[in-house]
Amino acid sequence: MSLGPAELRARAQDASAHLPGLILSADRLSRLVAPGAHGLRRGGPGEDFWQYRPAEQGEAARNIDWRRSARSDGQFVRDREAQTAQTLSLWVSGGQGMRFSGDPERATKGQRAQLLTLALAMIAARGGEKVGLLGHPARAGRRQIDRLAESISAAIWSEEDGDAPSPDLLRPNQRLVIMSDFLTDPAWVDALLSRAGSIGVKGVLLQILDPDEEQFPYSGAVEFQSLSGGSRHDSRDAAGLRDAYLMRLAQRRDWLQATAQGAGWYFGHHRTDTPPAVALGWLYQVLGG
Repeated sequence: MSLGPAELRARAQDASAHLPGLILSADRLSRLVAPGAHGLRRGGPGEDFWQYRPAEQGEAARNIDWRRSARSDGQFVRDREAQTAQTLSLWVSGGQGMRFSGDPERATKGQRAQLLTLALAMIAARGGEKVGLLGHPARAGRRQIDRLAESISAAIWSEEDGDAPSPDLLRPNQRLVIMSDFLTDPAWVDALLSRAGSIGVKGVLLQILDPDEEQFPYSGAVEFQSLSGGSRHDSRDAAGLRDAYLMRLAQRRDWLQATAQGAGWYFGHHRTDTPPAVALGWLYQVLGG
């Protein structure tokens, strides 16, 4: 079950309150702080910069910035240069497997992914970036956060255990964050990152798991069944499966790490029994890099 838009927004606000606005590109950040080159001026979505250029012969006196010119031997004119907001696209798995929680008092993987998605959108919007769900228009501003809260809460779950974003939805030079458990066939990850590399899309793969999926605390006779009902396994000695399961999980994680790194992406993992702020802090670092 998804959280309602009001509750989702309140929790996302609480999780993201400690982080300032996110600026996506490291190159862009360096332009903000370059000494003497630009001065930041806020003006709606994105930012405006004052760009200084040497005054040309016959330049009107009213165009000259005398304060800037006093710091050097020449005269300088101040021009306004608009810096267009970048686009952050977000995708959350809607597979049945994301509805799992090993404890009724703990959030499901899907609920945690939805919370992180909206919280990350809030941080990006704070930084003046355009943000949206993959395949939908990206916009800047607070109203977009309201739209996203509604869309995320109303998301329809897939009938399958896993799902995947279509590579055809990617757009050149966007930043993309994918949140999933990555427990089903991962072939789609290769296809997605191949397409992303061809059009300059960079991003993050974030694996979200329940602690029971990481620790495999089962023993004795256990019936394992997927939430979609598509697969089932009866075991009389569940503890005997633990080592093989944990090895397979580690192999999957190593593969995701290597695949992401090879494409110039980041890979991270998050457990639903840890605070969402932990994952948000990491996402903030790698996206703002």
